[in-house]
Amino acid sequence: MKKALVLGAGLVSRPLVQYLLNQPNYQVTVATRTVDKAHALIAGRPNGKATPLLADDTAKLESLVKDHDLAISLLPAPLHPVVAQMCVKHRKHMVTTSYVSPKMRELDKPARDAGVMLLNEIGVDPGIDHMSAMRIIHDVKRRGGKVVSFKSYCGGLPAPEANDNPWGYKFSWSPRAVCTAGKNNAKFRENGKLVDVPGPLLFTRFHPIHIEDMPELESYPNRDSLSYIEVYDLEGIDTMFRGTLRYPGWCVCMKKIVDLGLLDESPVTYPLGTTFAKWTAGFIKSSKTTELRHQVALHLGLQESSNVLDRLEWLGLFSDQPIPIVGQQTTSLDVLAKQMEVKMSYKPGERDMIIMMHQFEAHFPGDKIERIVSSMVDFGEPKGDSSMARTVSLPAAIGARMILDGQIKEIGVHIPVTPEIYNPVLDELAKMKIQCKERTLPQ
Repeated sequence: MKKALVLGAGLVSRPLVQYLLNQPNYQVTVATRTVDKAHALIAGRPNGKATPLLADDTAKLESLVKDHDLAISLLPAPLHPVVAQMCVKHRKHMVTTSYVSPKMRELDKPARDAGVMLLNEIGVDPGIDHMSAMRIIHDVKRRGGKVVSFKSYCGGLPAPEANDNPWGYKFSWSPRAVCTAGKNNAKFRENGKLVDVPGPLLFTRFHPIHIEDMPELESYPNRDSLSYIEVYDLEGIDTMFRGTLRYPGWCVCMKKIVDLGLLDESPVTYPLGTTFAKWTAGFIKSSKTTELRHQVALHLGLQESSNVLDRLEWLGLFSDQPIPIVGQQTTSLDVLAKQMEVKMSYKPGERDMIIMMHQFEAHFPGDKIERIVSSMVDFGEPKGDSSMARTVSLPAAIGARMILDGQIKEIGVHIPVTPEIYNPVLDELAKMKIQCKERTLPQ
């Protein structure tokens, strides 16, 4: 019996848990703060177990890790190294869908010494993006070519028929994580030049994107693209860009959200009776809540008719509605994220979608040039799993199974960029109709 521990029972966890429960001779334990969520994921399966776990209960966490063969951490990213250290200590494998942090990277040698695999970045972005890109990059090299330009785009969005609010966005994963990601610095290379974008200016660096059979979208930089030059073995590449996709208008509006200070994470306690109008007025240092739209327009240098203000008003930021968190320490970002979750969630039966596209320019001997496009559009299942849940958690589930079944033999800290990992994972995802389609554009 192979024993898998799933830490967390959030929005993306169900497909992973169901996949593992369906494997022969697997015992799956789901540990989470709200044990009812774990019971719902297991759905009475005899090889499933639910147990409560608080994030700060390190003694119980370590005991669970020790009693299983592999841990899959779907906890907040800062907790992954904590879990990883316990896995190394007790010689257990680990899988996460999150980016490799510096603290995780430091565990590479200890993990190798312990003979365990710490497999990270095996979700959708990061994850499927890495695997689908590396399959093409390795094929180009096998044919004697060199990739000189690589642009990769990915985003989770409402399907066109569900795109019915002014923001053009609904949350299929953590609103706080989406907002926090909007504060990251970004780096990329464009036509041989380094572009360094500080976090406060992230949303100023957007551009339109056209993807076949899709509405117009926009993209902004996703973290540090340069770090993947070495990972993808693309030294000397002229253009290296990884971007996030949104419907048009997102970046302009989020830049104003940043300018207002709504993404601030400084601790603050709001008194009982604080309304959104009072909350918003505080960011522009106004004691008045009358004509608030006009005041915010002046503060942000916008016309009062601006679509940005339409979005803020629709979200309720000028209203007399009480803010959702009062009388306890919180942050501005948490107040905003909570309101976004209330206003921008999917209704029953609505579909989300994941869109991914890679654009390659490859040079071959004899001055031959190929422009290759790889794209994936995956839709959620009405009244079933979201596309975000499927594309994030199924690669992790497949990776975990491959480790437990001995198909993955590497040890240390890894991401899925080797053929031994990405080929079987992509092939199994294709059977689930999660697949990138490739085409070479005519010259």
